[in-house]
Amino acid sequence: MGEVPRRLFLTGAAAGAAVVMDPLGFAQADPGTEQTRTITGRIGYGAPDWVYVPVEVPSGVNRITVTYSYDRPAPPAGQSGNALDIGIFDENGYELGNEKGFRGWSGGARTEFTIAASDATPGYVPGRVRRGTWHIILGPYTVHPQGLNWTVTVKLTSGPDGTPFVPKPAPHRATGRGRAWYRGDMHLHTVHSDGRRTPAELAAGARAAKLDYIVSTEHNTTTASGVWGEFAGPDLLIIDGEEVTTRNGHYTALGLPAGAWVDWRYRAVDGGLPRFVREIHRAGGLAVAAHPFGPCVGCSWKFGFAGMDAVEVWNGPWDAGDAASVADWDNLLASQARSGRWLPAVGNSDAHREPEVIGLPQNVVHADGLDRRAILAGVRTGRLWIAESAGVDLSLTAEANGRRAGIGERLEVDDDAMVTVTLTVRGAPGCHVRLWSEQGQRFTAALPASGEGTVTWQTTPRNSTYVRAEVRRPQATATTPDTMVALTNPIFLGRRHR
Repeated sequence: MGEVPRRLFLTGAAAGAAVVMDPLGFAQADPGTEQTRTITGRIGYGAPDWVYVPVEVPSGVNRITVTYSYDRPAPPAGQSGNALDIGIFDENGYELGNEKGFRGWSGGARTEFTIAASDATPGYVPGRVRRGTWHIILGPYTVHPQGLNWTVTVKLTSGPDGTPFVPKPAPHRATGRGRAWYRGDMHLHTVHSDGRRTPAELAAGARAAKLDYIVSTEHNTTTASGVWGEFAGPDLLIIDGEEVTTRNGHYTALGLPAGAWVDWRYRAVDGGLPRFVREIHRAGGLAVAAHPFGPCVGCSWKFGFAGMDAVEVWNGPWDAGDAASVADWDNLLASQARSGRWLPAVGNSDAHREPEVIGLPQNVVHADGLDRRAILAGVRTGRLWIAESAGVDLSLTAEANGRRAGIGERLEVDDDAMVTVTLTVRGAPGCHVRLWSEQGQRFTAALPASGEGTVTWQTTPRNSTYVRAEVRRPQATATTPDTMVALTNPIFLGRRHR
């Protein structure tokens, strides 16, 4: 690893390789005084995932402030330059999954953070700065072939604690319309991670997009849950979550209890994912594989889909990665069609800042009410479809022998029963509709100039074990020949194989 590290060890198969520096010590100080210490180090090319800097905090400290920097030489053509993330654990420890010790993460979004009882930098947990060994965590996201030189400065301020911060979490229920279709964006960021919108701006944007609910998914931290109560209301349900950003892909944890945290310090080879997915499920939440074909370093999904509750097949403006995600998901449906367990698709904006559009795309979920439990149940069962905006509406049904099923449901009829599939679309001028089964695209038609129309198609369960719909605009993007406007989860046809 470079010149400065003192001890190299493995923190366990589920946490990967890590380096721990010698402790950074501070003397006992009088109230009203400050102490500052600086440490430098070098991370070599092919470095371990984590570097920990122990900080020995004496009693009487009321604020800890950490500043860091690192060199960023221009990388060779075709290679990545330096990028270094940062966070911190307190005296309760930094072992994998130690929620009690976690005190914050900002990744590479900021160069300084502070923690006190009364306040903390967004992304960090306010609370007392207690005596003991804290650990700053550095995450070399990418490293230049020449290596990465870093500097960390820690400032401790002594004195009495201020007035404790009091969290104000969002309620679990909004007014709603009873059993209905509700629109929401389940992958969003604010200044609590690497977003640029404040929570107030994000909530205002969600209302402007005519959304009924949103899910807060900051990278590797859930500190926004302490303020969402100020911005939720009868017209907007705000659900707590986290985007768990591992080195082998990202996933969103939806519906976490306020303040709950999910660890991210593992790779696919470590076998750590199932443990944390179980924890999410025990808390009543869902785990959703995010942007599985994402082009950024560490974004592509490498864990497989066992245990996941859904997959995000459409992330932000439609592109080639989304097209690949839909095709991969459709291949999974073909193998799951006659079983009782299948993987629903979702779509989200992943909006971080202007001009990224909140609600492009959005999930239209059928739920018993506008509350956390009902929305999550709709997602889990695949009772949802995805739209580019609130201006698009559709319905998809399948009928046979007096029975009827909708999106995410199963039409339980014999294999040779004649099934009539009906798709109605509104708000999609100039678009084409497509119906798909496990055999591929089976039907296509152009919508009228008004963008409103109904099409029907007939099949049998023997011929089509499921049917799903797409609405596309014949408008090319930079990487695709057309643009997705709406996409449904499937309706399964025929009796389930036990």
